[in-house]
Amino acid sequence: MSSPHFKSAAVAAVLAAIEVGRPPEKAALRDAVRALLSELSRSAPGRSVEVRIPPYGAVQCGAGPRHTRGTPPNVVETDPVTWVCLATGRLAWVDATADGRVRVSGSRADISGYLPV
Repeated sequence: MSSPHFKSAAVAAVLAAIEVGRPPEKAALRDAVRALLSELSRSAPGRSVEVRIPPYGAVQCGAGPRHTRGTPPNVVETDPVTWVCLATGRLAWVDATADGRVRVSGSRADISGYLPV
């Protein structure tokens, strides 16, 4: 696999932990989340959607009207492990949104076309 996130040691460590049912180490999870958010930002330039992965990071991405103040109208939020699974293709967007692991608001918040990164 040639995608940049598979070159990240942190992403590899988190995926290895998930595969054996073990909680990922916090530092690796933080670094993996940030690496994958960075890749999303690179592959989906723009500022119309805010993707939040508390407590590790948030980026704005996606073409469309730029958000500058207050609460953004288009928001995607999830936990770090779910984000790593989505961003690496281990979890489908439709499944994650249907069962509430990903919360979305706004007409442009569907970032499934950018996943996996």
